[in-house]
Amino acid sequence: MKNQHLPDRIWLASKSPRRQELLAQLGVAFDVLQPPEQDAENQDMVNESIHVGESAYDYVNRLAQEKAAYAWQYLVRTRQPQRPILSADTTVVIDGRILGKPANRDEARIMMETLSGHTHQVLTGVAVKWQDKMVSAVQVSDVTFAPLDSKRIEAYITTDEPYDKAGGYGIQGLAGKFISRINGSYSSIMGLPLYETAELLREIGIHIE
Repeated sequence: MKNQHLPDRIWLASKSPRRQELLAQLGVAFDVLQPPEQDAENQDMVNESIHVGESAYDYVNRLAQEKAAYAWQYLVRTRQPQRPILSADTTVVIDGRILGKPANRDEARIMMETLSGHTHQVLTGVAVKWQDKMVSAVQVSDVTFAPLDSKRIEAYITTDEPYDKAGGYGIQGLAGKFISRINGSYSSIMGLPLYETAELLREIGIHIE
């Protein structure tokens, strides 16, 4: 049932400029909500560690939902305007192994060597929280990297690009020239699948043209 008092704006619980740009493409009015990432004990509010036996699909779906739930708690606690909250999480998987964000140049090099000449999966989970309702979806895309020689890899990992992105790359950035083929959703690989996001917003009652 559509909520009769549904606000005309939503919150985006993400500081990613890419997600902000993609959400704007849907024509949805939104503001960015950035809950603190750490509490007074310096512990992460959303634990991004992988549970034992957890698949990549379940992992990104859980994180998207937990981010939305935490953002909602923060919203209520700080008495900010209550609106639907949208959150997302993206991960890169190859041969069943989840690749996080490389912490240093050595990790970035290993990731690029692993992706070189192979097809991997990019999964993005999206969740929308509104009052006591939570809806979510996961989009899975295949991405194929061309073979990369050591010179190209070394030139890439000396840039700043790999170190804030799952799998060490972003399709919209410098690594776009490494990608020979995709099968799936370009917007999802960037960080927010537009089709699934629009469907979730419609499900909670937001009008999308």
